[in-house]
Formats: sequence, C-alpha cells, structure tokens
Amino acid sequence: MNDTTHGMRIRPGGPADAPAILEMLDSAVAWMNARGNTEQWGTTPYSQKPGGAARVERYTTENAPYIAELDGTPVGALVLDSGPSPQLPIAPAGEPERYVRLLVSDRRYAGRGVGAALLARAAEEARRAGVELLRVDCWAGGGGELVAFYERNGFTPTERYLSDTWPGQVLARRVR
Repeated sequence: MNDTTHGMRIRPGGPADAPAILEMLDSAVAWMNARGNTEQWGTTPYSQKPGGAARVERYTTENAPYIAELDGTPVGALVLDSGPSPQLPIAPAGEPERYVRLLVSDRRYAGRGVGAALLARAAEEARRAGVELLRVDCWAGGGGELVAFYERNGFTPTERYLSDTWPGQVLARRVR
C-alpha cells in the first residue's frame, strides 16, 4: 500500500531496507551523543554493536517493517510485532496487540512529522488487523522528551520498568 502523508510515502519494508535502517540508527546515536545523551542508546554506532545488524535483519524478515520515504529516500522506519521483546521485563498485554519494536527517523528530516506519520500507519495496521491495542516502550530518562513525543501522538503511559539501569516506559494507545 502506498500511503502518502504530507508528501511522504509509507510502504512495507523488507530485507533490502536493512542498510538504510542501520544508517538511520547510527545517525540517531551520533545525534543523541552530540546532544549529550549517551545513556539512551550508548555511544557505539548501532551497526557496530554485537548483534545490531542481525537484529535489524530479523526486524525486516520476522516482523512487519514500514519505511517512510520522501522523494524515494528512506527517512524513517517503524517495526511492528505482536508483542514486546522477550528480552525486556514487559508483560504481554493479555489481549491481542500490535507492538512498536522500533521507531527511528533520519535526523536530517526532523520536524517533518516522520515519526508521527509512521505511528499513524501503525495504528491503521492494528485497526486493519482487528486489534484495538497499540503499545510501545521507550527510554524514560533525560527530561522525558521521548515519553512526551508518544503522548503527543495519542499514547498514554502505563508502566515503568528498569532494564538493568536503563529506565523504560511502556505506553498504550487504543485504536478503533
């Protein structure tokens, strides 16, 4: 399906998109580090983290990836799954859900609504599947900016958790 939002095209992704997703993740780490944020994703480029490239490959083959494009250039990615990562201390919802496993955008396109458009697509995909619950987890550290981003996009904080010393927040959104 070729959705367009503000000139943006959102399409299903696949294994061929893994290099672009890795590049966006690497640039996100560099951007966060330049702002003084070394706790959220650390300081090592995602492509150089043990298992980083393999995780992105799995996202593009085992999950439902979506790619946002502007003029044919990938500018964001979202990965949907049927529940949270088993590596995190997050309980399943107890009802069918779609879970945002990854949301990343190319920082060169900040302010153009890439993340919001991808989250709108995730809600649409959940509705299309007859699922009423969309959840996501994110870093809850810093000034809470990431949690506030999800709140602006219709999510409500539900539970906080710690993964080692990394503070996380689960958020939920009802879609009908």
